[in-house]
Amino acid sequence: MSIDKAAVIAGSIRLASGVHFLADPLGANKLWGEPNDPGPSARLLLRSMGYRDALIGGLLLSAGLRGRNTRGWFLASGGADAADLLGGTSVHSELTRGQQIIGLGGAVVGIGVGLWGATRRRTPAPEVAP
Repeated sequence: MSIDKAAVIAGSIRLASGVHFLADPLGANKLWGEPNDPGPSARLLLRSMGYRDALIGGLLLSAGLRGRNTRGWFLASGGADAADLLGGTSVHSELTRGQQIIGLGGAVVGIGVGLWGATRRRTPAPEVAP
């Protein structure tokens, strides 16, 4: 069994982000550029994003630790960020410059990581003689 280090790192980051949004949605939202309480509807969406990120991150991490195929989980991760970017473009002009860079820039990086992870070639680990 060969651990997929890239999947472990990417999955751990997404899992940690998701847990942060679940445990402290306002704190996580501040980290992503929103200094004020966005209200109960937005807090609900932040928690939903937390569940999504924790689930995708946890499954990507698990597949990476087990040496399983991680392409689908990388695609799911990138797809989640693509959805965030698409949704963010509709309010782009209403965001502060910092929110644009952190929120939308983070989504672009996440899409890139997801595509890279899904299309990279993994070489099998050399077999060790008993």
